[in-house]
Amino acid sequence: MNMKNRIGVLFAGLAIVVSACTGAASPAPSEAPPSTAPAPSTEPAPSTGPATLSGKVTIWHAYGSSGGNAEFKAFSRILEKLQAANPDLEVEALDVPFSDIFKNFETESAAGGGPDLFIAPNDSLGNEVRGGFLADLTGKIDDVLAVSSTISVEGSKVDGVLYMVPESLKAVAMYYDADKVPSPPTTTDELMAFVQGGGKAGLITGAYFGWGFYYGFGGKIFDDTGKCAATASSGVGDGIKYVADLKAAGALVDPDYGKVNDAFLSGQIDIMLNGNWTLGDYRAARPALGVAPVPAGPAGPTATLAGVDGWYINSGSPNQDLAIEVAKFLVSQESQEVEVDVAGHVAANKNVAII
Repeated sequence: MNMKNRIGVLFAGLAIVVSACTGAASPAPSEAPPSTAPAPSTEPAPSTGPATLSGKVTIWHAYGSSGGNAEFKAFSRILEKLQAANPDLEVEALDVPFSDIFKNFETESAAGGGPDLFIAPNDSLGNEVRGGFLADLTGKIDDVLAVSSTISVEGSKVDGVLYMVPESLKAVAMYYDADKVPSPPTTTDELMAFVQGGGKAGLITGAYFGWGFYYGFGGKIFDDTGKCAATASSGVGDGIKYVADLKAAGALVDPDYGKVNDAFLSGQIDIMLNGNWTLGDYRAARPALGVAPVPAGPAGPTATLAGVDGWYINSGSPNQDLAIEVAKFLVSQESQEVEVDVAGHVAANKNVAII
């Protein structure tokens, strides 16, 4: 999803390798039972397969707002698997613009409607919980939590209570075309020199995409106690000025997400800062795609915001139990492998390999 002010922790990425194991050899068959053994039952054996889901569930997502179609393509494949595994389940999936999804959810939920579940970042998790819009998931998804990373679980809580089914992690990185930029900049000075030398780079303005520069120039938005620390002398101003100087030097710096995103997709610029929700689309558009950390500043490494995407369960839904089971399917290992392979997600599930 795009243009999200995600409040989270510092992003280091995940590289989890799935171990393969083989089963033990089957024991040799035992001798035939004596003739006095009772005849086998004619009653049909109980089913040992997983129970299928039935009923109707309404799902909202905003994958059409990501600036490409990789996330939507991945989600569509997962929904196909959901339907195939549960032929008696009716799924209504609606693509809602990200700019409207929380407002629409609150409005419809307050009137007794809205989706049974929807996916979004944890930006507004606190607001939704304190408004009474979300179901308390304590004790209801323990099997999911058991295979989820600590950062994704903690990012799904408000005041220590679980309110979201964790799906993936999102953060900002530097994308570049290795054919055009064989030596990508590692510092803000190198990025400035690249632009001043005629290199084509793009940045989206706003707190989320520029957050890393605040730290790179020695500033903080909040101190360790949670109080505002963004003073004129904190380095935050220096980070903002640096972005302005990049624009003056010729970089494409604009608040319009689509304008900058499309410029990278079409090859008009060769370096861009964006979230990993665009990775699948960038890989398709730029075959020589490279990914690196946001360049470090004079005060040290940048520290971008990270957020957790997950499934919100409507507290007013008459189908809460069904919605939770559907959410579990949508974050299963099989489903998250599709999100990783097709859309470039960083899975919350620790058993999903990212290679």
